[in-house]
Amino acid sequence: MKKPFLTLFSAALLAGLASAGQKRNVLFIATDDMNNHLGCYGDPIVQSPNLDRLAANGVRFDRAYCQFPLCSPSRTSLLTGLRPDSTQVFDLRKHFRSVVPDVVTLPQLFRQNGYFVARVGKLFHYGNPGQIGTSGLDDPASWDVVVNPRGRDKAEERRIINYTPRRGLGSSLSFLAAEGTDDEQTDGIGVNAAIRLMEEHKDKPFFIAMGFYRPHCPYVAPKKYFDMYPLEKITLPEVSKEDVRDVPPLALASTRPWPIFGVSKEKAREAKRAYFACISFVDAGVGKLLRALDRLGLRENTLIVFWSDHGYHLGEHGLWFKQSNFEESARAPLIFAGAGVSARGEPCARPVEFVDIYPTVAEICGLKAPGHVQGASLKPLLDNPRAPWDRPAYTQVSRRGVPGHSVRTERWRYIEWDNGRQGRQLYDHRNDPNEERNLAYDPAYAGVVRQMRALVLKNWPPESYSNRLMQERLAKRRSRVPWR
Repeated sequence: MKKPFLTLFSAALLAGLASAGQKRNVLFIATDDMNNHLGCYGDPIVQSPNLDRLAANGVRFDRAYCQFPLCSPSRTSLLTGLRPDSTQVFDLRKHFRSVVPDVVTLPQLFRQNGYFVARVGKLFHYGNPGQIGTSGLDDPASWDVVVNPRGRDKAEERRIINYTPRRGLGSSLSFLAAEGTDDEQTDGIGVNAAIRLMEEHKDKPFFIAMGFYRPHCPYVAPKKYFDMYPLEKITLPEVSKEDVRDVPPLALASTRPWPIFGVSKEKAREAKRAYFACISFVDAGVGKLLRALDRLGLRENTLIVFWSDHGYHLGEHGLWFKQSNFEESARAPLIFAGAGVSARGEPCARPVEFVDIYPTVAEICGLKAPGHVQGASLKPLLDNPRAPWDRPAYTQVSRRGVPGHSVRTERWRYIEWDNGRQGRQLYDHRNDPNEERNLAYDPAYAGVVRQMRALVLKNWPPESYSNRLMQERLAKRRSRVPWR
């Protein structure tokens, strides 16, 4: 009987602090290109003890989906609370303020409410590794202080092994088992800077965002993390042309040549091992941040949010990296813990979106989210992960100028390319969690296709920006074809 009493007492204490006017801190932890290969998500190989403990003391969302599986569109959507069709950010160059100049970002909201707000590392988009050490495509209005760490991983790029030499390091199968310590790496330097900021501002409310550059390629981490993963334990999904015969060509267009950029299985396994090493390296940094919160006595009054900007393929469907609408690319880790999170250790299976993060953080900290925010607060699910939730999750990509629109419910994923003219996909996650059998053209599932397509049309009507953009591009292409 003691444990429930203590839990209720702790909740009452936190409620009392909030009612007394003590503002909650936020530790906002972002990673770059991390998928759900974590122990707390059931991976049998990857060692992620610190994130596992964080999930055990909070709510792990098992079906959390980004709005666009590419760094800048995803981060822009999450931090503005707007979907990509509203920001019109579909690439790595466009800045959202050229479209919505007066939008209030999530960290900016905290600035406006008297918080100390700081960024360390990658939160908005910064080319990785090209822009490490710079502010990249940052948003100055969002931060009081920025820190752009730069470590020996950047200084020693010449040592990196690249198995796809025709591709730049930022989109390559490349890695380095680095000499030296965690603290010499860009992310290690960033973690230490974030801890110093917590120490300096522990007596007033803060929103500190720590953005890790790993496990994004090149996969660089100290050698000890590579040693955690014997190569003989690293396997790849088996895939053949026959396996993807029912998949629209655009669904596989993110990896050319297919499969896995033409590298050998042995080289792909080495790259996958390096990716896992980087996950464990990031996990160690997260652990250091959490221990600092405990040492400073800040844990009970700090909301901790851990997320990655999108998922990541490691050979599934013959794909690598992101920019597909398959589950491995659209789904990413999301964990809430600490102040304002009532449920502890119970996962949530409801489909949620990254656009929901903004209103959730605002509500937990007693701030009113701006009217432009297009997501819904996840607070009911943080109180009860099994609470009713009828919102689907939407993800989109663009391949060769053609939009791929996807909707995910608890059971189904539906995808259509060019409003269905260039292919459709339907997967039953109850019976096909790896999305290996496309049911979109099976007459037995015509009713499901109609229901799911209605959701797509609701989120992306014909006049939506991505549909209009495609029509404009097609019109320009047709105008260049001479009459015969």
